[in-house]
Amino acid sequence: MSAPDKSISESPTGEYEHEPVPAAARRSLLSVSAVWAGFPMCLGNAVFGGLIVYNQGMMRGFWAILLGNLLLFGYVGTLSWIAGNSGRNFSLQAEAAFGRRGRAVVVGFLATVVIGWFSYQVGLTGTTLQSVFGWNPLWGGLLGAVIYIVITALGIRALSVIGMIGMPLFLVMAGVALYFGLDKGGQSLSHALSYSGQGNGLGFWACVGIVIAGFADSGTMTADFTRWAKDGRSGLVAAASAFPFANTIAFLIGGLVVAIGGADDPASNGGAFLGLLTGHGGLLTGLAVLFVLANLGSVAAHCLYNGAVGWSGLTPLRMRTLAVLLGAVGSFVALTGIWSHIVNWLQLLGVIVPPIGAVLIVGQLLSKRVRPLVVAGVQPIAFAAWAIGALAAAVAHYQLPGSVDAVVGFVVAALVQAGLTFARTVPAASAEPAVEIAAA
Repeated sequence: MSAPDKSISESPTGEYEHEPVPAAARRSLLSVSAVWAGFPMCLGNAVFGGLIVYNQGMMRGFWAILLGNLLLFGYVGTLSWIAGNSGRNFSLQAEAAFGRRGRAVVVGFLATVVIGWFSYQVGLTGTTLQSVFGWNPLWGGLLGAVIYIVITALGIRALSVIGMIGMPLFLVMAGVALYFGLDKGGQSLSHALSYSGQGNGLGFWACVGIVIAGFADSGTMTADFTRWAKDGRSGLVAAASAFPFANTIAFLIGGLVVAIGGADDPASNGGAFLGLLTGHGGLLTGLAVLFVLANLGSVAAHCLYNGAVGWSGLTPLRMRTLAVLLGAVGSFVALTGIWSHIVNWLQLLGVIVPPIGAVLIVGQLLSKRVRPLVVAGVQPIAFAAWAIGALAAAVAHYQLPGSVDAVVGFVVAALVQAGLTFARTVPAASAEPAVEIAAA
């Protein structure tokens, strides 16, 4: 066992919910990279990749997927660099940017959103096992929920392990699915490259936006994962293992499934390839069940970890306790069937999340040059930048179809944050604390 792992097991706080991860407790680059890379390599991204290629064709779809991932890398990578240097989780980063009291709004909001995504994965587990294997969706979802909660409660080490298992398992099962897909579609991989698409419901920039929106929430909370990196550079490399690498692979596999004719209903289900793995004997069917639980479990556990760490930063409770409590709530929502109605709402919320990251990044860049105005534990400029950035993204979403809402929101929030900061704050000529005005 390495020294960092030992220090973690001996730490009285376990997951360092309320303080930065000390240098002695940091984990290896491989371990942190496995946490992030195992997250996006999932069935859901294969579905979206198939939808993109179905609408754009293989080559244009590839460029849309790559561009979206490069933009994600710039966003998540910067936040990960900050986290690796400071050791602070998302909650502590939000405190520095939005104020001691103001962070409650931001952290509570995002920590709740990701629990919604956990609930979605639990519900999806039940329906997937039903549609492919004929299982009762209630019991299938419940089985998945218990497994996912246990994984999360074991902490960052378990997320690293499931990433190391999930990545090669995804690649192997995707390879098998492509093999059967080639036989089903009667096409070759070389023919797939010339696939021109059959849909016209999604424009190029809308496809770029889909790639970004998929990780707007957990990408903003990347510090919960990359605070364990040894330094900023390691945090950046860990983020790169997900964006552009793992995420691009997952999207492109779904695109290839569509391009070779292996998808049953690409207009609705995109590059879903699990059906290609059934009907080929008991061994492959058993591996497919394991694959579903490991794959959806990786996404669910990461989201639940974000939520538990976020809420633990706002309460005296530890991450493990909250993982069980929040997991139970999310599972109840999933098993009642409500989960099937919340995905569009959650995706809409993703429109207003990137401005939060803009505030975190710009606030960090300006922290050594200016002292922010703080009113009763709240930084009003940060909230103004978030609100204006979110409004701009919402306007782009409804009035400029096909625009990349996340980029619009991020850029506007960053400009507002920088502009108002320089216009209103006091130059940091001394080491005095931030200017704070007590509430009346």
